[in-house]
Amino acid sequence: MKVDVTEQGATRLWYDTPATVWSEGLPVGNGRIGAVVMAAPDREVWNLTELTYWSGQVDEGAPAATDGKAALAEIRERLFAGDFAGGDRLAKQALQPPKPNFGTHLAMCDVVIEFAGSGEGILSGSGGTYDGTGFRRELDLATALLTTTGGPAGATLVRKLFASHADDVLVSRMWSEAAGGVSFTLGIAGLTPEFAVSAEGSATLEFRGKATETVHSDGASGVNCRGRIEIETRGGSIRVQEGRLVVTSADEACIYVAIATDYRSESRAWERAAGLQTVLALSKGYDRLMADHLADYEPLFQRVSIDLGPSNAAELPTDQRIRLLRQGGSDPQLFALFLQYGRYLTLAGAREDSPLPLHLQGVWNDSEACRMGWSCDYHLDVNTEMNYYPTEVVHLGESQLPLMRYLEGLAQAGRKTARDAYGSPGWVAHVFSNVWGFTEPGWDTSWGLNVTGGLWLSMQMIEHYRYGLDRDFLANQAYPVLREAARFFLDYMTIHPKYGWLVTGPSNSPENHFYPGRPEEGHWQLSMGTTLDQVLVRELFTFCLEAAELLGEDVDLQGLLQSALSLLPPLRIGKKGQLQEWLEDYEEAQPEHRHLSHLFALYPAHQITPEETPELAAASRVTLENRMQQDELEDIEFTAALFGLFFARLQDGDRALKHISHLVGELCFNNLLSYSKAGIAGAETNIFVIDGNFGGTAAIAEMLLQSRPDGEIHLLPALPAAWPTGRVTGLRARGNAEVNLAWEVGRLTDVVVRAYSPGTFTLCSGNRRIAFEAAAGGEYRFDGALAPQTL
Repeated sequence: MKVDVTEQGATRLWYDTPATVWSEGLPVGNGRIGAVVMAAPDREVWNLTELTYWSGQVDEGAPAATDGKAALAEIRERLFAGDFAGGDRLAKQALQPPKPNFGTHLAMCDVVIEFAGSGEGILSGSGGTYDGTGFRRELDLATALLTTTGGPAGATLVRKLFASHADDVLVSRMWSEAAGGVSFTLGIAGLTPEFAVSAEGSATLEFRGKATETVHSDGASGVNCRGRIEIETRGGSIRVQEGRLVVTSADEACIYVAIATDYRSESRAWERAAGLQTVLALSKGYDRLMADHLADYEPLFQRVSIDLGPSNAAELPTDQRIRLLRQGGSDPQLFALFLQYGRYLTLAGAREDSPLPLHLQGVWNDSEACRMGWSCDYHLDVNTEMNYYPTEVVHLGESQLPLMRYLEGLAQAGRKTARDAYGSPGWVAHVFSNVWGFTEPGWDTSWGLNVTGGLWLSMQMIEHYRYGLDRDFLANQAYPVLREAARFFLDYMTIHPKYGWLVTGPSNSPENHFYPGRPEEGHWQLSMGTTLDQVLVRELFTFCLEAAELLGEDVDLQGLLQSALSLLPPLRIGKKGQLQEWLEDYEEAQPEHRHLSHLFALYPAHQITPEETPELAAASRVTLENRMQQDELEDIEFTAALFGLFFARLQDGDRALKHISHLVGELCFNNLLSYSKAGIAGAETNIFVIDGNFGGTAAIAEMLLQSRPDGEIHLLPALPAAWPTGRVTGLRARGNAEVNLAWEVGRLTDVVVRAYSPGTFTLCSGNRRIAFEAAAGGEYRFDGALAPQTL
């Protein structure tokens, strides 16, 4: 059968070289269990992870040492007076807690499979030692199936692996063209100090461990795990030898892996869970497990298809495509692949019933961030948020539900911090959190006093509602969480004595710092009314007011929100023509800084648009250009993704593509996972951080389709010249609609809108606009000039 190279180029990663290190391995996952698979002709390593495998424990934190409101008032008095040193000193006394037993996510273990050497198995065959010719490993995103093939002629060994969400197991099948050609040993190497492996019978290994470490916690507290690996064979033999399973001369072998932990467990049933899962997997068998896996996964992945035009490189191995892009080559379908890879990583890491949301590395862990000062946790100052930037538009809204539940828990935990730190009702969380409900400021005011971190993350609740218009979700999850955040900020904020504006503070603009005067007088981080805070509070108050009116609730609160909105500061343009990052036009102490948090007003919010606020849009462009001109720009994955997103919102497709090309070509490993460069933000080596994958996915989608809360849908708003012809189906728009697009020679040719809720939509393409009323279940087609067509 002839392979459709275009389709393969957008849905398959493949390589003809071995993966010998983590950054070359290919990821699989089922929304709870993850594995990065490093496959070579003679060896395969599965680096296993599980979302809840965390060190640390619930830590109540130190009791409030001062009257929160009184201390806050004194800090603010200093900052308003320009005494930044005094304000910082007082903030350190009142709002800088000691580092707690915070914890980190940890990798669990390596499953190590070594294939037989001379005398048996695939490496010898009938013609001597296999030299690796014809070796291939491939990840099919459309089926979430990883396939590795290799071996001498007549004795090819095929290895297939998938992570089943339907049956909650990791499944592998190996078979050979040659009778009796499957021989290997399988062992387990723990990656945490407390880890033990034992054999049960001749075909089973069990392991147990505890997620402990000493960098982020006390070395004793953490989540316990138990796992089980079962092998069944057809032909040959299997035995236990020195703690490993040995398969000899089998025709076929199937491996089943299950893992359970005691995270939040109220009974000991978790101890039996892995054993029960493998028993069920064995009873179903590989073929049925595969069928159920595909029935569960394929309908979700198939919601979106994308073709960005022909690519001469589409049939090359993925690492070669990345290298050619880095050298300036053209490969439109590589960007289609990157978008579909982002969708795949979302499905692999977060499903509707996942116990936790995606962390800094999704569901995987390269063991780098957790061994140093970073921690593999929930960063709330862009990283965790960016994990979910593309989720709704690429038609995977259900994958946000674990985050929604996490936010409900965060809001409950943040009540204590709001009360103790600030003397306020409602809830608050700061720069990062964990699985234990940490909401306090970070343990250094220079970066840890971002008072809107939890609010930033809860913006995803607004996005989830605006895309799906689920009233039950609004009434029972989103509005209760956001209302309590609004109650906090209404009580916490204060009137600026100079301007009369309602402002936050003390707070950071993550994780930047400024010169209030001459550089020699020193730089500071804390101020009043940072731009990010004000943009987020405006989003919060506006949405809560709309929700309260829609739900017919909280009339008194509605009045308070209306009054507060009228007092919020405007966005301001500085003397260099830039969008100000702080309330005052301070000089950046580090103009090459990686964070661009104040541009939240441009993306993902719509407080700045080229049409409605052209002067602010121009100031946003100046901000971006000033940052890009810095020779020592902190060039990391999320910054590159943000540049792409911001230029897409500014309707500059060529600039957006330039930055996404840089992300893919320069800031991704050969397995297309994004990374943060060594030397930036304390990174000791190149560290896998998944937000670049998701941010880049969102940027590509944003170049093709943008939708606004008022029902406007912008078609091909930032189409780059390098993608003159293409099509995309299944992207989602706010207002509960789905959009298909096609274009030729850079011009829109066909649009289909499917509405799942009634409403008014306005399609925009260049200078053309058309508004129409949509009925629930209605389907509407338009040509390239936006003239309605008969379906």
